Amino acid sequence: MRATLIYGAGDIRVEDVPDPQVQEPTDAVVRVLRTCICGSDLWPYGSRPATEEGDRIGHEFLGVVEDLGTDVTGLKAGDITVAPFAYADNTCQFCAEGLQTSCPKGGYWATNGVDGGQGEAVRVPWAQGTLVKLPVDEDTPLLPSLLTLSDVFCTGHHCAVTAGVGPRTTVAVVGDGAVGLSAVLAAKRLGAERIILMGRHKARTDLGRDFGATDVVPERGAEGIERARELTGGEGTHTVLECVGTEPALETAFGIVRDGGTVSRVGVPQYEKGPVGPQVFSRNITLTGGVAPARAYIEELLPDVLDGTVEPGRVFDRTIGLDGVPDGYRAMADREALKVFIQP
Repeated sequence: MRATLIYGAGDIRVEDVPDPQVQEPTDAVVRVLRTCICGSDLWPYGSRPATEEGDRIGHEFLGVVEDLGTDVTGLKAGDITVAPFAYADNTCQFCAEGLQTSCPKGGYWATNGVDGGQGEAVRVPWAQGTLVKLPVDEDTPLLPSLLTLSDVFCTGHHCAVTAGVGPRTTVAVVGDGAVGLSAVLAAKRLGAERIILMGRHKARTDLGRDFGATDVVPERGAEGIERARELTGGEGTHTVLECVGTEPALETAFGIVRDGGTVSRVGVPQYEKGPVGPQVFSRNITLTGGVAPARAYIEELLPDVLDGTVEPGRVFDRTIGLDGVPDGYRAMADREALKVFIQP
């Protein structure tokens, strides 16, 4: 089969790789119907050291079950399923607590000999606990929105939930990428009273308004903080959803949040130390968030996707085949595309 590999910064290739096969009785093999490029994929795309051998990449996919190990129940060949971006057995203590990303038997796609999502097929470890069956046909127009349950919509939801977003909550979202826009949609779904989107790319912030943003602040840094505070009578917002992953984004979040408020971060941190000293402490600010246990949220969010209450798949603004993946990475890195949808 063909799959995407990364050889170094800016070096993405689509190559022939061995077809996946069931290796353990708990495995499944899934033929990929749709996959995509994630904003977090751009970090290695911009910085990975060059190597002679490439690494598999991609962690979002949905597809059709082709083969099953003997221990897998509840699934059959032909089922259409979505996979969260981390696989897990979904039986351990952490999984029972809704923290599948900490499953001792779990892991991430494209690591430790497991297939990446950006290919024609994937071997799925712990298939019974990982895959979620979708009650749709292969040609449903809902595939883009259903694919967001693999990562981006669940991540935005996780950010809002851990921040405590609810009715009468004021929210600021830092970042107008796909995760930030998904966080806007999630906050609106949870009943947020006011949602301020910090972003400066009009096509994206226009979509953010469609998703529920009541205000858009294009300014950055101190100017952005000042403007967001002006919109809230100088107090700041109850919650800030940090969806970028850089230290300046975290500093902005702390600058916007009101005293006693909560900052939730789901952008993959590109820093080791952050501005969490005496000022944050004295203002009684809570810092939460983390890697989203998408598997814990899929069943909760699925009904609203199926009935069209939410359309998170609108974050996809470019569709390509597998051969177009290298250019898809370039387009996202150059801000020509928000999120690229792949049909292998």
